[in-house]
Amino acid sequence: MSAPGEFPLSEAPRSARKGLLSISMVLFSFTFFTGTMFAGGKLGMAFNFVDMLWIAAIGNSLLALYAAALALIAARSGLNTVLMGRFCFGEVGSRLSDFLLGFAELGWFAWGTATVAIVLVKMLGLAEGFTWPLMVFFGLGFSITAIIGYRGLDVLSRVSVPLMFILLIVSMYIATRHVGGFKGLAAVIPHEAMTFSAAITMVFGTFASGATQATNWTRLSRTGRIAVIASVVSFLLGNGLMIVAGAWCAMVYQQADIVSVMMLQGLSFAAVIMLCLNLWTIQGPTIYNVSAAACHLVRSERRRTMTLIAAAVGVVLAIGGMYEMLIPFLVLLGSIIPPIGGVIMADFWYRHHGKYPALASVKLARYNVPGLSAYAFGALLAYCSPWIAPLVGIAASAVCYILLLEISRPRAVLPVVQEDI
Repeated sequence: MSAPGEFPLSEAPRSARKGLLSISMVLFSFTFFTGTMFAGGKLGMAFNFVDMLWIAAIGNSLLALYAAALALIAARSGLNTVLMGRFCFGEVGSRLSDFLLGFAELGWFAWGTATVAIVLVKMLGLAEGFTWPLMVFFGLGFSITAIIGYRGLDVLSRVSVPLMFILLIVSMYIATRHVGGFKGLAAVIPHEAMTFSAAITMVFGTFASGATQATNWTRLSRTGRIAVIASVVSFLLGNGLMIVAGAWCAMVYQQADIVSVMMLQGLSFAAVIMLCLNLWTIQGPTIYNVSAAACHLVRSERRRTMTLIAAAVGVVLAIGGMYEMLIPFLVLLGSIIPPIGGVIMADFWYRHHGKYPALASVKLARYNVPGLSAYAFGALLAYCSPWIAPLVGIAASAVCYILLLEISRPRAVLPVVQEDI
């Protein structure tokens, strides 16, 4: 069953709400993810120092605002994203968002599980045959924190986040010294090509699914203000630092793999500790998100059981080769996940005027056709757009939903006035 205070199928009551420090630390641990540094490394290989900083600032600012907008709704309603989906997609139609959000987080979980196993085999000089047993070991081990629930995530984050921050600063300092200071960084010439819009989409995509599902924790905020501040600070600074640190070091060593970079810097032992602790920190919230989506998908309170099942599926995906698919996966997430948030925001503010009715007191339609249609339109437009895909998806789905609501709204029938002949 679910641990006390998790409420996978209902609103989080006021008695379960938490303060700014607790919410912020969990969100920081969520955004301090090694995979984001790998994506940042790709930026460092494709842009000069100044352009990289601008892209990181713009991409993470947009991501933080998106996360904060959903966090405000979550704090006001006490609902997470999959429960919000019932209102804008319908009782049965909401299973679409359950599947998409669960798939997105499951992909991240599989990538993280594969990464720690593959890197440990390389760094410790183990035989290749150890790779998949290590994936099984870490995949199931990572799920322990999520099974414990919010309390486990909170405790782990208070240890891992400060240590990770210190290690990143040390690594960036060493890289800057090796390249000859800031003048040396500014003189580095990129060796790969990437468009500006693709780069912004990739930065947004690093945590598009995470920002959409961070409502699992921001709904536990005591106030909307706490939820917004925690989201902005955590996503802008947390995710931003990971992007910049990965790009910064990649520019110096022309190596996008941050673990390999730390080995070149003589931080091999620290790299191993960072990798294991960091991935343990993020894999817990990630598989927690998957289990929350799975509980809503099958309308079950058995979140711990869903956690174990999801972890097992993630291990299978890891063994199947998820490690090699990070960048295409990020681009896909940047297109198909943000439109969910666009429909939710339009539904909450425009259709429900900033206040959902209690889930237990309302009978919802099986399918909300305007919501499902608006999502499909936004996702398709974002995927095909040459512009910044997440922004296109959010705006298109929100506007389309509002227009469809207006078109489908019953019109008042005016009385017919008969004139005397």
